[in-house]
Amino acid sequence: MTDSLLGTHSVATAAEMEALGRRLGRTLGAGDLVVLSGPLGAGKTTLTRGVGEALGVRAPITSPTFVLARTHPSLVGGPALVHVDAYRLASARELDDLDLDFVGSVVVVEWGAGMLDGITDEWIEVLIDRPAGQAAGAAVEVGGDEPRTVAIVRRP
Repeated sequence: MTDSLLGTHSVATAAEMEALGRRLGRTLGAGDLVVLSGPLGAGKTTLTRGVGEALGVRAPITSPTFVLARTHPSLVGGPALVHVDAYRLASARELDDLDLDFVGSVVVVEWGAGMLDGITDEWIEVLIDRPAGQAAGAAVEVGGDEPRTVAIVRRP
């Protein structure tokens, strides 16, 4: 990933979140791991949709909540996108048990904070935050347009 995307971004709409995902996706390659954190409806899947578009993978990209992981093969000869929802997983071991292709694919893990012990030494963390009123539990339309702050950080 290029360092130009590191830092904080203001995102006002779902379309802008998807565009940020496309920018991020253009910088990713096989072996890259992206961990997305943020409350329900923050835009994690919307950002992933943009990543998938930039990678040229088979669509549609929807939340893998009930299947845990979906693999979207490349339509242009690049790496596949493995999209994981770790919300229902209890540990890094359970994530590792999914036997994901971390080397040959771009892996995006929603709700993956704290799930990487022993899996990798380096990843890209994307933290999505909504305004204080929304984050405090006010009613929110999932996927609706509202301002968000997105921080992109290289870890460890």
